[in-house]
Amino acid sequence: MASLNTPRKSEGFLYPIPFVELLGFNLAKFENGLAEVKFDPLPEHLNTLDFIHGGVLMTLMDVAMAAAARSIDPLLSVITIEMKTTFMQPAIGKVITKGRLIYRTQSTAFLEASIFDINNKHCAHATGTFKYVHNKNQANLKKPASN
Repeated sequence: MASLNTPRKSEGFLYPIPFVELLGFNLAKFENGLAEVKFDPLPEHLNTLDFIHGGVLMTLMDVAMAAAARSIDPLLSVITIEMKTTFMQPAIGKVITKGRLIYRTQSTAFLEASIFDINNKHCAHATGTFKYVHNKNQANLKKPASN
């Protein structure tokens, strides 16, 4: 069994993101203001009720929204300005997070994300505002995820 001491591999992201790699997120879709991030949790990602910890779920939605914002212009990065999260029901097992760009200006993106379990139950929802910034790591650009 993998653990937090065993490096996990994240796939699909354009730039190395150490925290995302630690958690083991995988970017499955990255196009036209849409992103999908898949996650298979380890025991270390759970809370005392054996549900995926809320902090992990918030990170999933933050990453999915950031990816959706960046899918319009991959050479830019984004930073989170604000995020509102609603937890609707426990997330158990593998989940998929869908991020969507709602509106953008030259410097700001407004997004939403939702997490669904393997039975397509809607577990959590978030909205966020992100600021576009230039990425100092453009030399580390990877090939985008294939769709």
